Amino acid sequence: MTAILDAVPDIRSYYRHTRWDYRRVWAGPNRAVHFGYYDAFAHKHLDALDNMNRVMAEMVGISSADHVLDAGCGMGNSCFWLAQKRGARVTGVSIVPEQIVDCEQRLLQVGTPGVAFQCADYLQLPFADGQFDVVWACESLCHAPNKLLFYQEAYRVLRPGGRLIIAEYLRSARPLEQAMEQQLQRWLAPWAIPDIDREEEHRQHAKKSGFSSFTVQDVTPQVQVSLRNLHQICRQWLPIGKILRFLHIINDIRLNNVRASIAQYEALQVGAWQDGMMLAITSPAHEVVE
Repeated sequence: MTAILDAVPDIRSYYRHTRWDYRRVWAGPNRAVHFGYYDAFAHKHLDALDNMNRVMAEMVGISSADHVLDAGCGMGNSCFWLAQKRGARVTGVSIVPEQIVDCEQRLLQVGTPGVAFQCADYLQLPFADGQFDVVWACESLCHAPNKLLFYQEAYRVLRPGGRLIIAEYLRSARPLEQAMEQQLQRWLAPWAIPDIDREEEHRQHAKKSGFSSFTVQDVTPQVQVSLRNLHQICRQWLPIGKILRFLHIINDIRLNNVRASIAQYEALQVGAWQDGMMLAITSPAHEVVE
């Protein structure tokens, strides 16, 4: 375990150094930094990436009347999809400057109205209270060192009756057995993920923040195809990666990204975590919880 944790990056370093890998190996023209969703509407990788947007949008009920905050927007896939397919107004934020550069370059190319981007921390948003109808977080909350702070900030910027939709990794227990916890950390640390929370911990975060309802769906079966595919790709690529690292063509962050991608699926196989989709709703009239 020590070797893989020798170069644990922060979130900015991680996405800066793996930028090419996400753009060229995984996301392609979709520019999606998530795993996608396989069902009757999507049987191929690129289709599954966009299909995740459809499933989340239907669960949270996004329409053209909504102003959506994409908290941790990555390269902007969900922002463009929501504007183009649902007619929503969307503001994407990321703490990673290079991701915002990618988003703004794409915005210049496609000219999608109603989409804007800003480099910002979703734990300290530069927006007034009650500015959004929906807060959207697709596989981005994992990077927050304190998930409760995210829920509190999401609640603050939501209007009365606003909704929070999250697609996220959920640990199966706390604590896990030692071997399972070590397997989990082989994945989390190199991906700049401080920790992942249990379903019940998310439920308590939502309650403490003031949300009036909270529901969870287990979507592991719909995401597992992508997880398995990434595992296979990375197992095949790892020997080449080791050679490239020896030749100083890639760095430890990129090599450990591959190792962690293998560890992620193996941690799933031993039951250390699952994939969930969570919906939290504010009451029709709410006050900011201090």
